[in-house]
Amino acid sequence: MNSDTNQEIHNAYEVIKNGGILLYPTDTVWGLGCDATNAEAVAKIYQLKQRAETKSMIVLVNGERMLYNVFKDIPEVAWQIIDFAENPTTLVLDQPRNVAANLIATDQTLGVRMIKEPFCFKLLEKMKKPLVSTSANISGQPTPKSFKEISPEIINGVDYVVNLQHDKVNAKPSTIIKLTKDSQVKVIRK
Repeated sequence: MNSDTNQEIHNAYEVIKNGGILLYPTDTVWGLGCDATNAEAVAKIYQLKQRAETKSMIVLVNGERMLYNVFKDIPEVAWQIIDFAENPTTLVLDQPRNVAANLIATDQTLGVRMIKEPFCFKLLEKMKKPLVSTSANISGQPTPKSFKEISPEIINGVDYVVNLQHDKVNAKPSTIIKLTKDSQVKVIRK
């Protein structure tokens, strides 16, 4: 990892630690993020996106320990999906804990994605808690496929823009799969 990336991790961490929100590259599309345990920061993202708090967002984790910190019971099939998924995959699981209440959906679920992308992985390592991730757009508008498609309203509304603008070709949101304790599997988005 180069010194630019390390500096961006440091800068992003300082903003998050102080309750700020980020615009940052994920393993899929550009995202808005904050400390998933900070309800005020989560509320800032809902406000910036002009999104109802009833439409939940997801969190990123960087390993089993962090995943178990957010979910006590993880269905066996979740591990199989994580191990075999070829593309970034978000799992919606039951009964999250240790996150801001305004992140949890009304049905007591939360979307989570285990991340390997170096910037996010290292930022999570430094944070030692999950990172909110939601697409960098106003609710109802198309998800931006590159940094240049992000609206000025979003860019100006965050506390920090991570300066790693390595846009991916064909960037697209993750697959979303909902898993319930009674072993039901439902694909929400391919």
